Amino acid sequence: MVPSNTIFQIFLIFQLCLGVIGNSLLLMLYIYSFFLRPHVKKLIDSVLTHLTIVNMLMIISTLIKNIMLSFGVPNFLDDVGCKAVLFSFRVSRGLSICTTSVLSTFQVITITPSSSKWASWLKPRLSTWILSSLLCSWLINRVIYGYMVDLVIAQTNKTHAGLGYLDGYCQNKYFGDHNSCSFNTIIIIHDLFFVAIMMWASLYMVIFLYRHHKRAQHLHSPSLSSQPSPECKATHSILSLVSCFVLIYWLNNSITLYGFYTKEKIPRLESINAIFTACYPTICPFLLMKNNKVILQFISSFSVLRMTCFQSSLHA
Repeated sequence: MVPSNTIFQIFLIFQLCLGVIGNSLLLMLYIYSFFLRPHVKKLIDSVLTHLTIVNMLMIISTLIKNIMLSFGVPNFLDDVGCKAVLFSFRVSRGLSICTTSVLSTFQVITITPSSSKWASWLKPRLSTWILSSLLCSWLINRVIYGYMVDLVIAQTNKTHAGLGYLDGYCQNKYFGDHNSCSFNTIIIIHDLFFVAIMMWASLYMVIFLYRHHKRAQHLHSPSLSSQPSPECKATHSILSLVSCFVLIYWLNNSITLYGFYTKEKIPRLESINAIFTACYPTICPFLLMKNNKVILQFISSFSVLRMTCFQSSLHA
């Protein structure tokens, strides 16, 4: 029987490879569209490109440390390494939350009819609004987590008991002190604000899709009702993305808070939590590829080429 630790190591490496490959393919697709097919480039692609880069950084900063830990590599991170890894992970995670909320809000504005006053005012300003939102998200996350970096040091407490943040290589400076609870307070406030925006946007999109479906039924046209518009397809994709994010976010946060506030630390819990943390950035590119026109055209061309080769081999 394969030891559980070996299975765990294989899973971590597989998740790292899958996440990096998926996000790299999606990033190359956006770069290809930007330079070689500018006529099909959309405003939403800039948000998705940003999300893809952030997700890749999040996967690397989350999983490499835990892979080293699973193989028992000692002293992999010193004080500077702990600060750099935690800063990269926290900033990329915060940016992932911000970018997903920007993405969902963008889609709400896009699908809202121009007859709405606020939508008609916002739509011509979307490009400026998106750029400003992404720049502000970078600034906010750098300020918040730049402050928190000073609170992290290489692990000194080997007893795995006490209140605070502790993983295989790092811990917060005031581990075991009740005042260390402030370590998570700013993060929770920041995250809940953007998750609330996502949930509001998702509710709006669900109501919109329901009303759109009802209107399509009243038309009594099977061809119209069975072929969703590109806007509806994009809305479905973003709803899947947000639903996936919110589910994994609450699961991840529950484990994080449990690990933070329990005094008896479980060494493996942080690595298990890392798997859940990396789930969203790993799944994200594949959800986004599902309705991408360039990928669908490539798959269609590949299928035609394969069928042609198969028929040629039969005739030969």
